[in-house]
Amino acid sequence: MNPAKVTIIGGGLAGCEAAWQLLRRGHAVHLYEMKPQKFSPAHQIENLAELVCSNSFKSNSLDNAHGLLKEEMRCLHSLIMRAADDTAVAAGSALAVDRVLFARTVEALLQQQNNFTLHHTEIVKIPNDALTIIATGPLTSDAMANEISRMLKSDYLYFYDAIAPIVEADSINMDKVFWASRYDKGTPDYLNCPLSEEEYKHFRQELLSGEKVPAKSFEDVLHFEGCLPVEVMAARGEETLAFGPMKPVGLIDPRTGIMPYSVVQLRRENAAGTLFNLVGFQTKLTWPEQRRIFHLIPGLENAQFARYGSIHRNTFIHSPSLLAPSLQLKSNENIFFAGQITGVEGYTESTAMGLLAGLNAAFVIEGKKLQPPPTQTAIGALLRYITSPESVECFQPMNINLGLLDKLHVKKIKKREKNILYVNQALQSLNDWMVDQYLT
Repeated sequence: MNPAKVTIIGGGLAGCEAAWQLLRRGHAVHLYEMKPQKFSPAHQIENLAELVCSNSFKSNSLDNAHGLLKEEMRCLHSLIMRAADDTAVAAGSALAVDRVLFARTVEALLQQQNNFTLHHTEIVKIPNDALTIIATGPLTSDAMANEISRMLKSDYLYFYDAIAPIVEADSINMDKVFWASRYDKGTPDYLNCPLSEEEYKHFRQELLSGEKVPAKSFEDVLHFEGCLPVEVMAARGEETLAFGPMKPVGLIDPRTGIMPYSVVQLRRENAAGTLFNLVGFQTKLTWPEQRRIFHLIPGLENAQFARYGSIHRNTFIHSPSLLAPSLQLKSNENIFFAGQITGVEGYTESTAMGLLAGLNAAFVIEGKKLQPPPTQTAIGALLRYITSPESVECFQPMNINLGLLDKLHVKKIKKREKNILYVNQALQSLNDWMVDQYLT
């Protein structure tokens, strides 16, 4: 009896990981990669799993979310983590790899599998005769983007994302901020950071002089009026920000009884209230400059950033509206999405969604249903973020961070100790889930 066939479109990290998870369970995979027939503007080598922007998978330390996610994936027999560990180069506590050797290792391991077939050709039409995983990444070809757009109705496909920074709630100085909604309408849902005229002018000047990230050769980002970088707005005039995202109208500081000169508003990023978004603060400032300049905002002097702001080319779908927790398209259960196109940021995060897509597709073939990983885990929390109804209204791509995990109810302790508690709980929850789902 021939094994069931799954079509995977895209030979990046997510597509390769999805293929590996299926192959491990004895299923046949046909993976379609357009290189070397056609290259995106960012890709240069012919092998699968090419790392484009960096050779680092970020921290490998088990006291933060990035290290935790990698450890969870190792527990789940990840191909990408295996190849990364095998080709690692010295980089302190980060997991960095020999970029070329890494890609060759991933491809060689896949090619050794009996049920694996690699097609070097561009797919321009999504098959309807087999289970299909779309893992085409943030630089999806124009032809495939048009095909995805046609299938999803184009309103759900995005080509650029404007991301505002996110800070951890327990790092905000609550003595300097106040809860309020403009004109006291509804419930007081925003944290407001008030700035004096002097503080506003100094802050604006730092935005103008701060170092910006230059556009990459494959990014021709056109700034839309609705999502201009905050530093671009600052350059349009001295009071532009005060009449824009830093508008104080309708907000009274209860400590002074008067309206501040300007405010920075923070909005809850998740239901637990552990993360807050800087409203309207999408930016091209470098990460060190964001940390330095945004620490000038009253109340954010010691803010810890769960995500920095950015504006860049990134093809992604509105996953909370479109995908089930299995990463299947709600309107067509034969179609799975995986990787960065689902609205996650980062190599490891993209790989993690490929891993889950592959496992879910395998379970479908086997006539079973994989329960989502628990939200105490990094991989489960990330999945919840991209598929949960609570993310629908303000969905933007996200890196893994501990603020996404179920909140720990513990007394105030040092940050590192708290992180270790998160990690221990996550790994135990993952192990229990794997036993329950027969994944060990």
